[in-house]
Amino acid sequence: MPELPEVETSRRGIKPHILNKKVTDVIIRQKNLRWPIPSSIKKQLSGQKIQTVERRGKYILLTTEAGTVILHLGMSGSLRILNKSTPPDKHDHFDIIFSNNKVLRLRDPRRFGAVLWTKKDPLKHKLLSKLGPEPLEDEFTAQYLFESSRNRKVAIKTFLMNSHIVVGVGNIYANESLFTAGINPKRLAHKISLQRYVKLVSAVKNILKRSIEQGGTTLRDFTQQDGSPGYFQQTLLVYGLTNKPCPNCGKAIKQITQAQRSTFYCTNCQK
Repeated sequence: MPELPEVETSRRGIKPHILNKKVTDVIIRQKNLRWPIPSSIKKQLSGQKIQTVERRGKYILLTTEAGTVILHLGMSGSLRILNKSTPPDKHDHFDIIFSNNKVLRLRDPRRFGAVLWTKKDPLKHKLLSKLGPEPLEDEFTAQYLFESSRNRKVAIKTFLMNSHIVVGVGNIYANESLFTAGINPKRLAHKISLQRYVKLVSAVKNILKRSIEQGGTTLRDFTQQDGSPGYFQQTLLVYGLTNKPCPNCGKAIKQITQAQRSTFYCTNCQK
């Protein structure tokens, strides 16, 4: 599943090709994604110029004078910049065609992604208005996380993955951050001290920044029809490494399930 670094890499990958470019057409091949693609988007978006290409959480926002396209990659989605003449594949559901004969194409095999349109402030859209702070911005601090957790009698991993608390810390990065901070993913959020939240916030920021930097080396992939989706190989310490030795102490990494998601951690290093 695309997580925040992958979405940010996607944003950076498509931005140079579509910013300040005029939309000439919109093609909807399959409208039934997570939510139906509004049929009005073709009329509303055609003739508009892309003014900004931004991200909020895992949503990419393409702003025009008339309104904003809200894109979400879902479980398996990816974006490509291709020549207009490039024939679509089976799972290529949505195109934005530009005056330079380039096309922004959404591929989504599992159809959990989204293409929405709003004429209002996109940050006030119901999908975005209640999102927590961005993990790489100044608002996301140890003090904020500590205060937000005081009445939260849930496991810290579940708490960290709550998009109303902080956006974009998905399963991979929650696992990796908790390991780096030495915090047991089962520990209750309200029982973690401010000092330990300092370590956790630092881990989240550093891991996400490093992952985004790694993603920068794949930006050229956004102009290719085939191959990898333009993301990057993670350098993982515990995620997906069940029974492999802990990189710190050598003890086997344990796997459990929390809130229907796989959790990986070291029972020795994470307390």
